[in-house]
Amino acid sequence: MGIDPIKTVKGRIIPIIGDDIDTDRIIPARYLKCVTFDGIGEFAFYDERFENDGTPKNHPMNDPKYKGANIILSGNNFGCGSSREHAPQSIKRAGFQAIIAESFAEIFYGNSLTLGIVCATLPKEKIKEISEIIANNPSIECLIDIENKTLVVGNNTYNIEIKESARKALIDGTYDSLGELLKNRDKIIEFEKGLKYRFV
Repeated sequence: MGIDPIKTVKGRIIPIIGDDIDTDRIIPARYLKCVTFDGIGEFAFYDERFENDGTPKNHPMNDPKYKGANIILSGNNFGCGSSREHAPQSIKRAGFQAIIAESFAEIFYGNSLTLGIVCATLPKEKIKEISEIIANNPSIECLIDIENKTLVVGNNTYNIEIKESARKALIDGTYDSLGELLKNRDKIIEFEKGLKYRFV
């Protein structure tokens, strides 16, 4: 079972700016009852995007100019709150491949990495600068280079931070812990057999 390495992410940015965007805002608790994660993407940021009667709110994900964007730009402590795996699952299934923020909640970061979502950090002033560029030109093409830890937005290049362990896992294609387990299933079985005979 192969896992594709992730060395770059190309696309466009959607600014969902704000600090402490927690997992309940990313995916409301009432959508945690799903048996599988199929279709959960449509509920990403649902209460941020819609009134109780379903009327759309003024949210970037409802703005046609950001349609098709695959990189989220946000603020400090993104993904804080409860450790629900549904939050990164909903982001992934909504079509987002990367998140650039000032910082991330630790558990959210780990859950995102397992799904192959690139989480990179930038200082506050750079986030603000990029958000202004995107506001003026929402269709501008962007490139995240994971190997070189850079973000290119049009003619501007920024040095991003990615945890070295995460960077290596993305480049090597070893970010999916379950996939790695399944890939090495036969080796694990043989190892367990050896332990069994050793202690009998």
